[in-house]
Amino acid sequence: MLTQDEIFETIDMISKKNLDIRTITMGISLIDCMDSDIDKSCEKVYNKIYNKAKNLVAVGKKLEKTYGIPIVNKRVSVTPISLLVGCSGGDPVKYAKTLDKVASDIGIDFIGGYSALVQKGFSAGDLELINSIPRALACTNKLCSSVNVGTTKAGINMDAVKLMGHIVKESAELTKDNNCIGAGKLVVFCNAVEDNPFMAGAFHGFGEEDTIINVGVSGPGVVRSAIHDAPKDASISEIASIIKKTAFKITRMGELIGREASKALGVNFGIVDLSLAPTPAVGDSVAEVLEEIGLKECGAYGTTACLAMLNDAVKKGGVMACNRVGGLSGAFIPVSEDQGMIRSVTNGTLKLEKLEAMTCVCSVGLDMIVIPGDTSENVISGIIADEAAIGMVNTKTTAVRVIPAIGKKPGEVLDFGGLLGHAPVININQTENDVFISRGGQIPAPLQALKN
Repeated sequence: MLTQDEIFETIDMISKKNLDIRTITMGISLIDCMDSDIDKSCEKVYNKIYNKAKNLVAVGKKLEKTYGIPIVNKRVSVTPISLLVGCSGGDPVKYAKTLDKVASDIGIDFIGGYSALVQKGFSAGDLELINSIPRALACTNKLCSSVNVGTTKAGINMDAVKLMGHIVKESAELTKDNNCIGAGKLVVFCNAVEDNPFMAGAFHGFGEEDTIINVGVSGPGVVRSAIHDAPKDASISEIASIIKKTAFKITRMGELIGREASKALGVNFGIVDLSLAPTPAVGDSVAEVLEEIGLKECGAYGTTACLAMLNDAVKKGGVMACNRVGGLSGAFIPVSEDQGMIRSVTNGTLKLEKLEAMTCVCSVGLDMIVIPGDTSENVISGIIADEAAIGMVNTKTTAVRVIPAIGKKPGEVLDFGGLLGHAPVININQTENDVFISRGGQIPAPLQALKN
């Protein structure tokens, strides 16, 4: 039972410290929507998603009113669409338009799963879907896309890495009149997880049941406030303990919302993803959490160590509060969505190399980073390859979501608006890597893969 003090504490977290449920995401399997006729398959896809998720937004709003906690996004993730393309053939953009239409009709914010898993090679439908991604993202509003190019078990598909450099650049080009937003809705993964509720990388994994509810909780402002209230001479181990206890409280709220949502919608509860995901709102910044620990500015030496401690403490607190913690869980570092990181990039304190180092210990990877529009496709592929290597060797999820700002140079700003925020174009190393990227083939799986 919650005590009166805990109830008042939770109210304070919501009203003053930006605690929210970042998303309730319904995962839906589309395996039974496969058909050799693409039009029939699209019809099945629309009908299944509509019937399963038509009440998702209404339930979310009811829970917000009942418990007084904001649920920022209501989302759907589906089986990787490349599987359906492999069965039906035809233009994959038909699926993209179907997903976007049903997302609009049921009123959700985003739908994810325009995806392909190609870590070991391309199967039927994969290349067709990947090559269609720029067109699909340019003609839709709510669709998100992801491609997994590597795993610890399989190694890294360098043919896919090379291709994705082109796809990212083309996605930005086709949406250059809309702040290159196509690239902002595309994630390239290594070790992608099947139960991630966060966009743009969410898809419904093969190992999941037919329909599931996953919840993403976020509270960097709550964690920052808890550290701020600690004694100034508190040791790092004491700070870690404070973060852990705070994460425990946040996770309990997430589990409550997840179970109530699953009961109301008649589907099983999946996981709580306890990820400190920032927003452009003042005080809702992961960078400011790190600065509260003792850095003058995010990007200073010691940043990676602080982030490692933060990530670990968040996970420990979460698993003590709920036995269904999953997804990514930890701390996200999306530059455009974090006021502290925007400030550090603008000041030159935080550079791409430091962000890459931080991805070794955070939840995901290089996220919502705006790069010069004239960056070559092979340089983008090199960024993807480096990040995938970090994930592969360290047996963790890593990802790349970079946005080439077509027509813009370092120091200029790309403004997406809303939750995606804005970011300065960051100066990056443009040294050629053409020979390496053009070799193709497979980077073999590391020794870490041999665990049996």
